[in-house]
Amino acid sequence: MMYDYLIVGAGLFGATFAHEMTKSGKKCLVIDRRNHIGGNIYCENINGINVHKYGAHIFHTSNEKVWNYVNQFVDFNNYINSPIANYNGELYNMPFNMNTFTKLWPDVKTPEQARNKIEEQKKVLNGKQPENLEEQAISLVGVDIYKKLVKEYTEKQWGRDCKELPPFIIKRLPVRFTFNNNYFNDRYQGIPIGGYNVLIEKLLEGSDVELNIDYLKNKEKYNSMAKRILYTGMIDEYYNYKLGNLEWRTLKFENEIFNDIDNYQGVAVMNFNTHNEKYTRIIEHKHFEFNDCKGTVITKEYPSAWKLGDEAYYPVNDEKNSDLYKQYETLANNEENVIFGGRLGQYKYYDMDKVIVAALELVDSEKNR
Repeated sequence: MMYDYLIVGAGLFGATFAHEMTKSGKKCLVIDRRNHIGGNIYCENINGINVHKYGAHIFHTSNEKVWNYVNQFVDFNNYINSPIANYNGELYNMPFNMNTFTKLWPDVKTPEQARNKIEEQKKVLNGKQPENLEEQAISLVGVDIYKKLVKEYTEKQWGRDCKELPPFIIKRLPVRFTFNNNYFNDRYQGIPIGGYNVLIEKLLEGSDVELNIDYLKNKEKYNSMAKRILYTGMIDEYYNYKLGNLEWRTLKFENEIFNDIDNYQGVAVMNFNTHNEKYTRIIEHKHFEFNDCKGTVITKEYPSAWKLGDEAYYPVNDEKNSDLYKQYETLANNEENVIFGGRLGQYKYYDMDKVIVAALELVDSEKNR
C-alpha cells in the first residue's frame, strides 16, 4: 500500500500530525522503534498506577486553542503541580514563594521583607552583568536560595559546576511574593484521566501503526511506502552523525514498588537539592491522578551525560551545539520529501502544548504546499 505520509515516531508530535492528516483524508503509517506508542509521555500501568515511564509529564498551557484541542480526546483532572525541594531533610515549597522565604528566613514575615532580603543578597555581584549560571541565579534570587535550592540540583542536572554553565539556562527563575505553591502560571493544567496513553490512542485512530521498527535500518523499504516522510527522531542520527553528534543530557530511571506503603512522600514531585543524593528527584506517580489504591510506585531520576544508544532528553543548547544544529538544519531543508519535527528532530526542548502547536502549524504548511 502507498501511504501519503510515513511518520517516524509515535510520540505527541507525530500522533497529532497523523490525526490531522488522517482527518483531512490522507493515509498515514506511523512507525516507532519502541514497543509502545506515546513516545516519552507513555504511561506504564503498575499495580493499578499509571507510571510516567520516561519522567513526569504535567500538561499545562495558557493557549485556549490547545486546551480545547486536547479536551476533544480526553478529560483532564485538576492536578496542580506543587513540588517540594528537599535540602538535607529541610523541606521547602517550590516555586520560590512566601512559603519558601518564611521557612528559609524565620525573620521574614512580609513580601516587602522578602524582597529586601533578596535585594540585599544580590549586592554581592556589585551590579556585574552575569557571566555564568551562578551569577545569573544570584542576580535573580540572592545567595541563600541559590546555595540551597539551585546550585547542587543544577550541577547534578547538567553534570557541570554552575560557574561553568552559561547564564541563559536560567534566564528567569519563578519568584513569587505570595503564598502560592502552583508551579506553573498557566491558566490550564492537569493530567489526562486514565493517563496519557488514552490521548495518544485517540490521536492515532485511523492511522496504521507498526512498533519495534528501526526506521534507519529499514529506510529504503519504508521510504518506498510513502509520498512524504515526517521524521521525529534525532536529526544528527538521521544523517549518521556525519557532521558530529549533538550533545544531550539523558536520564536513568529507577522504579521502586511498595505494597505496604500507600503514601511514600505525600507529593508527586520532590526535588533533592544536594550532591548527597545522586538522583535529582523522586516521582510518586499515584498523586498525579489522586489514586487511592493500596501500595505505591516511586521513580528516582538520575541525570547523566548522553552517549550513543541512550535516550536523549535535554538538548545542550550552547553556542557550539546550536551552530552544529544549524548545519544539520541546512541539510534537512534541502530534503525533497522529508520533514523534520519534534524535540529530537529540531534539537529543541518543547513543553507539550508547544509540541501540539508546532505539529498543527506543520499540518497547515503541508495542506498549503
